[in-house]
Order: sequence, then structure tokens, then C-alpha cells
Amino acid sequence: MKYFIKRVGFMALTLFAVCALTFFLMNVIPGGTAEIVLKHTFVGLEESVTDEQLNQISDRYDLDDPLYLQFFRWIKEAVLRGDIGTSYVFKKPVLYLLALRLPATIQLAVVSMLIAILAGVSLGIYSALRENKISDHILRIVTLFGVSMPGFWVALLLILIFSLKLKLVPVTGYGSLENLLLPATALSLHSVAAVMRVTRTSMLETLGQEYIRFAKAKGLPLWKIVSRHALKNAMLPVITVIGFQMGSLLGGTVVIEKIFAWPGIGSLLMDSISARDLPVVQGCVLAIVTMFLFVHFFVDMLYTHLDPRIRYG
Repeated sequence: MKYFIKRVGFMALTLFAVCALTFFLMNVIPGGTAEIVLKHTFVGLEESVTDEQLNQISDRYDLDDPLYLQFFRWIKEAVLRGDIGTSYVFKKPVLYLLALRLPATIQLAVVSMLIAILAGVSLGIYSALRENKISDHILRIVTLFGVSMPGFWVALLLILIFSLKLKLVPVTGYGSLENLLLPATALSLHSVAAVMRVTRTSMLETLGQEYIRFAKAKGLPLWKIVSRHALKNAMLPVITVIGFQMGSLLGGTVVIEKIFAWPGIGSLLMDSISARDLPVVQGCVLAIVTMFLFVHFFVDMLYTHLDPRIRYG
């Protein structure tokens, strides 16, 4: 119970620090917030912004108040009322916008993580069982490529090959499997490589243990040794890297969603930053960090199931 309370307190402190950092960084970006909001609210409005319009926007959203006062007012509304603000541009509650966009981001992240787990663990086990064979060396080279290549470059390469050259799948769109295929693949490639490397290393270490040699001496088939004895004991470091990769996937959706015009909170965040729509930026960052923290909390709890020797106090 003490550990649980400590973790919840740490999560709350982390969320506060991230929100404060986001708020003050957004306000030190060059350019007046009121003017940028006006130009994004009224399309085509360029040099016709008047002082009266700027004053109206500043008064409506209290933009002339000191930054610390604006921030603590936002914290008060968020904590006491659960209201994280209204969009300057869309004129909608931020919670409504997040509820509209969050399912698309969760769908993309979950499918990408499933690809990473299934492909990464399977290839890692295969590579460990084929240690120092040609197939093992090929997989290790491919893994190095996957870890090294940035997600946006992989996304553009996939678009070039499968959409523009082969015309197999559309570049953009939402709602069907073919729309999900390219962004999920681009997002998961780095995670597949990371999970595979850790799985291979952990499996090699486990397969060298005495109880595995004893199981082999008993004449048990290889598939039974791997599935019943080696895999569970090798999974603890794999679960750790899966948790970290899930967090990185949530952050990586920001760029991938923008490239594929995926209607998630990542693309909403990018658009809101350019529009200086601070309440939406705060809400998107808050949602992403909250999901990241809960994933890591879940991974910590999963440790006790995989290894009964671990107890949190």
C-alpha cells in the first residue's frame, strides 16, 4: 500500500512538472499568442489584425495576466473541476477534443505494440535458437537497421514504396485496415528491433542455465523446453523493454500521425502548437504523459506475476 501511494504521488508530481514546463515553454516562443490565435481562427487574416481585436482576445482568455497566475488558475480549474480549458481556435472544450481524437491514437499505438511484441519476441527466440548461424547474423543486421532508422524516415520510405510505386495501400485515411497498415508498421519498426534484441539476449542467457540442460538431458522436445521453461524466465527484461517501447510509441505517434494525416492527438498536438492553442497543447501533453505513466505502473505490477520473488514495499 505504501508503494502504491508513493507511486501515485510520484505520478502526480511528474504530471505537474510536465504541465508547468509545457506551459512556460509555450509562452516563451516568439510571437504574440493573441495575434497567432486570431490568424488561425480567421483563415486568410494576415496583416489586418487590429489592436481592438488583439485586446478582445487577450481579455477573453486573460492573456495579459502574469504567467504564474495563468498557470495556477489552469491548475485550479483542472484539479477542482476537472476542466482543462477550452480551445482558443476550435471553441470546444479540450476534453471533448481529446475524447474525439484519443481512440485513433490508442488504436495506432496498440496495433503497433502488438506487431512489436509478436514479431520481436518470435524473431528474438528464433535468433537465440539459431545462435551464430547465417539467419541469426541476418536478423541482427536487420535489427541494427531497425534501431538506427528514425521513424519519420521509415514512414516516408514506406509511402514511397508501397503507396507511390506499388500503389498497394493509400497514403492517408482512417477507418480501415489498409489505412492502418503503413502508420502502424512505421511506428512499430524501432520497437520490433528493440524487443527482438532484448529477447535474444535474455533467451541465450536462460538457455545456458543448469535446469535447461537438465530438461534437455531428460529428452524433452525443444518446443516444450522453450515454451514451458525458458520463455517465462526470460520474459522479465523483455517486459521492461516493452513498457519503455509502449511509452516511446505514444510519443512517436506525434510525428507519424502528422505524416499520415492520422486523426489522433499527435496531429492535434502539432496543429495546436502552430496555432499557439495553449489549452489544447496542455491537454494533449497531459494525456500522453498520463498514458505513459500508467503503462509503466502496469509493467511494475506485472513483475510480481512473472517473478514471485519481487515484492514492492
